[in-house]
Amino acid sequence: MDGLRILVIGGGGREHALAWKFRQSSRVERVYCAPGNAGVASEAECLPLDLKDTKAAADLAGKLQVDLTVVGPELPLVEGIVGEFTVRRLRILGPTRAGAQLEGSKVFAKKFMERHRIPTAETYGVFDSAIDAYAALCAVDWPLVVKADGLCAGKGVLVTSSPDEATAFIDRLMDSREFGEAGRRVILEEGLVGQELSFIVLTDGNDFLPMAPARDYKRALDEDQGPNTGGMGAYSSDEILPRELETLIVESVVRPTLLGLRSDGIPYSGFLYFGLMITDDGPKVLEFNCRLGDPEAEAILVRADFDFAAACMEAASGNLKAVDPNWSPNPSVCVVMASDGYPQNPKTGVPIAGLGSVKGRTGVVVFHAGTKRVGEEYQTSGGRVLMVTATGATLSDARESAYYACSTINFDGAHYRRDVAADRKLRAAP
Repeated sequence: MDGLRILVIGGGGREHALAWKFRQSSRVERVYCAPGNAGVASEAECLPLDLKDTKAAADLAGKLQVDLTVVGPELPLVEGIVGEFTVRRLRILGPTRAGAQLEGSKVFAKKFMERHRIPTAETYGVFDSAIDAYAALCAVDWPLVVKADGLCAGKGVLVTSSPDEATAFIDRLMDSREFGEAGRRVILEEGLVGQELSFIVLTDGNDFLPMAPARDYKRALDEDQGPNTGGMGAYSSDEILPRELETLIVESVVRPTLLGLRSDGIPYSGFLYFGLMITDDGPKVLEFNCRLGDPEAEAILVRADFDFAAACMEAASGNLKAVDPNWSPNPSVCVVMASDGYPQNPKTGVPIAGLGSVKGRTGVVVFHAGTKRVGEEYQTSGGRVLMVTATGATLSDARESAYYACSTINFDGAHYRRDVAADRKLRAAP
């Protein structure tokens, strides 16, 4: 398996982290990334690609003669990239279009969980009429969760105790069509109380490998205030997942999900993300993602103390049993530095200073998400700009390193949460 050529699909911080990790493998000869970004270019050869164009992606993989393609974001998976590669006998890691519906359609995911008795929030209803959704608000308990059915880049969910806020969000989704067809249907469900946990596995469809546990921060501002975003930070530490809680999650959520996919005739390989709420009644699924989370990936991959490229290859080949994973005991923290105006209207084209002061600092890696290179200068090109990630002997050490690095990087209007990894560890639910 030596001399591997790997293509990473995507252009954000997660893809930078994947390329960075693949480069560490002695078995990997070359890493490509499409479309990549200015930071990824330091780890891989970046090539242009429209993420919706699955045929162009397969053409590229064939032309480059890659041994494995790893898909970072959800959009190509929902668009059916795995089917296109499979027809051409190109090895790819990721679920089929049918499997990707777990993320691509909240309605599909909810019905799947109900059918296979996977613990989740109670549903008040699925609505394809804004008027009916407004009327249903009179008969729900608060807090309430409003979800768009389709993909909204992490911004299609509202948790609220305000009828006015819920009404306004439904209007944005269904009447104003802020997210297009993704908001054509909405789900209203109970708001769960507890602590969130991101539990991600790598699977070949039969066996699975749990990734290091992580917790992310979706709200834009400290103390979970402000609008939902694609993620403003994450941390990974063994202390957030006691052994008995991990066993409970595996037996009540992970195994039933994989068994349910098989019984429904849906082949699934790749990453499967369980967004969980740890309640007093046990773990309940908030959402599925059909790929690595972002920014969880950055926090998790810096702790992977094994050949991650080889593990991905085995998963794509149906032989995950051959992998013996080892995770560093050192916790990690990832802080997202975002553009002025994010998530509504992020400013782009803003020069970034201070990256050189972080380079080479022990235990710190800066993954690029929304950057471009203009001459010798890095500039912002998106809402989430940099994923500043650090490891340490303790969680406090990792936090201190990550926030120190953030303080040395500057771009006009930069903002980031100051409370990443400041919460308490999870407990096992009774």
